[in-house]
Amino acid sequence: MDAFDARVSPSDGVFGVYDTSVDTPGVEADSAKWLLSAPGLVYMQIPSQVVRATVRLESWSTLPGEEIAQWFGREEVEMRLPSGDLAIYTIDGGRQEVPLTLPSPGLFRMRWQWMFNSESGPFTSPLSWRTLEVPSVRDERLKDRDLYCLVQIWRISVE
Repeated sequence: MDAFDARVSPSDGVFGVYDTSVDTPGVEADSAKWLLSAPGLVYMQIPSQVVRATVRLESWSTLPGEEIAQWFGREEVEMRLPSGDLAIYTIDGGRQEVPLTLPSPGLFRMRWQWMFNSESGPFTSPLSWRTLEVPSVRDERLKDRDLYCLVQIWRISVE
């Protein structure tokens, strides 16, 4: 396993992880999903109140085990990564390099899990525009952040 922790300042209610060989196009909002994907990229819709986030990216050689934590949400997406070189993207901050080693280009699965800092709320859902009921979480990974997001990536097919 290889891992990288990034401090992210999301803007306009989204941030994304993408393959650096593709453009970072906009994707249409979807009120049924937290994750929005397009070829080579995944955006996460987040409450506009989230301004400080930590994103942990983990590259796995096989399907990672489930981590026990008080996750607020969890989604998985399949994504083709043409180069295997990743970056984090925010609308205001642009591109942040990710020194994470993926085994090679190919088809990958991404598991996104996230928790909000209940002390930073209230948060408004980007899906329903209602106040989220965020459980009181005492996870050390939140620290002074509004959001902690764990993204686990593993290859399911080689190019």
